[in-house]
Amino acid sequence: MSISQTITDFVTLAIQAGGWMELDRLYLQNRVLAMVGEETLESISPTIVTKTSLELLDELVTRAVENGTVKEKAADLEIFEAQLMDFLTPPPSVVNALFAQHYEKDPADATDYFFKLSQENDYIKTRAIAKNVVFPAETEYGQLEITINLSKPEKDPKQIAAERQVNQVDYPKCVLCMENEGYKGRTNYPARTNHRIIRMNLDGESWGFQYSPYAYYNEHSIILSEEHRPMVISKDTFRRLTRIIEVLPHYFVGSNADLPIVGGSILTHDHYQAGRHVFPMEKAEIEQYFELSEFPLMNAGIVKWPMSVIRLQSPNSEDLVEAASLILEKWHNYSDENVSIRAFSADGTSHHTITPIARRKGQLFELDLVLRDNNISAEYPDGIFHPHKEVQHIKKENIGLIEVMGLAVLPPRLNDELQEVEKYVLAKENQLADYHKEWADQMKETYSFNEKNAKEIIQKEVGQIFARVLADAGVYKRTPEGRAAFKRFIDSL
Repeated sequence: MSISQTITDFVTLAIQAGGWMELDRLYLQNRVLAMVGEETLESISPTIVTKTSLELLDELVTRAVENGTVKEKAADLEIFEAQLMDFLTPPPSVVNALFAQHYEKDPADATDYFFKLSQENDYIKTRAIAKNVVFPAETEYGQLEITINLSKPEKDPKQIAAERQVNQVDYPKCVLCMENEGYKGRTNYPARTNHRIIRMNLDGESWGFQYSPYAYYNEHSIILSEEHRPMVISKDTFRRLTRIIEVLPHYFVGSNADLPIVGGSILTHDHYQAGRHVFPMEKAEIEQYFELSEFPLMNAGIVKWPMSVIRLQSPNSEDLVEAASLILEKWHNYSDENVSIRAFSADGTSHHTITPIARRKGQLFELDLVLRDNNISAEYPDGIFHPHKEVQHIKKENIGLIEVMGLAVLPPRLNDELQEVEKYVLAKENQLADYHKEWADQMKETYSFNEKNAKEIIQKEVGQIFARVLADAGVYKRTPEGRAAFKRFIDSL
């Protein structure tokens, strides 16, 4: 395909996206022509475009590199690609207006529109996400989901060196701020020219709805406060979560905890994560019901899950908010030294919070409250309720919202390391990491490995380790002692 055909087709897609009109064609073609470093353009009549936006993007970038208008450095290419894809992305006002039009028909129709746009304009990095290794793992808690995250590009040494030379800038304040919308990016900050945010009003506050560029599950989205402020779990959190599932009833929404060790990776900006995905925890059933005397119409119970989860269900969202607030307040101040649960340090530091997840079940509102404790000890310096040393060869990072719900996000190193484990158990030449040896030897004693079953067995055992990771993070262990302690807390309500 000639570069003239590529530019013509690319501009056709830009017009079809809704931000431009046919009258803008010559203008757009000349803008793209200049960006890729060409001087002339053949006159080609627009036809049905047979290539995808990403295929056309690749052709434009290749020509720009050949012409020397963009360097082959990762950061430069990312900025250049986002600027090109900005032509395929209507301005924020138009995207919000189109979202509203679709929403009038059906909330799912609105998210379908925005999700498709965010994929086609390469804001959601679909090709990078496809590199992730994903597999299920059967456990006593049902089928957990495992993903080895290979989507985020590794920085090359040249880029790392270049970042050291860049002046530190505090604009935008973080990657979740509204100010990222349309931001060009820089050597040490992601390009966001093609980024759009749907505005939401949550009880009089301005919030934004967007998708995650490196999604871990279907329609992985982020709902963020316009104000750059720290995350806090409170009654307002529960009220916002129930409001969000009123607005987007086909999505779940949850929040990371607001404390280090048990919180997510970004605690400096108030935000939630949502999406169109049924996580393993949602499928887990209530194994023990209890009553909350103040809320006679509410279902309440303990979920069969390795972490300590209270599930509330009610047709009345305000009852759910009030009951969750009662549990949060009680948990904030609750200690049980018999099972190493301490609400406060001697200096008054608070250690208790909740990871909440909300969803709709027909006419019912459902809220899962996962009890969290970020205390440390001499025996467990990384966290008493954090993955313990014996499982850290697989997962040592914080157990945030996504893991809590049963989807393991494992580090990229495991992609190569598990291949070496496979070679080891098959008695092939290998470079097994020392920290996997004990585990690999245990598997060799347990199983008879061959070429056909080795990978499947290793993946199954990774799932078992992830279940243990979640159990480590659970404040009440699934033992007679732990169940009795959990009942003491429930009785205190």
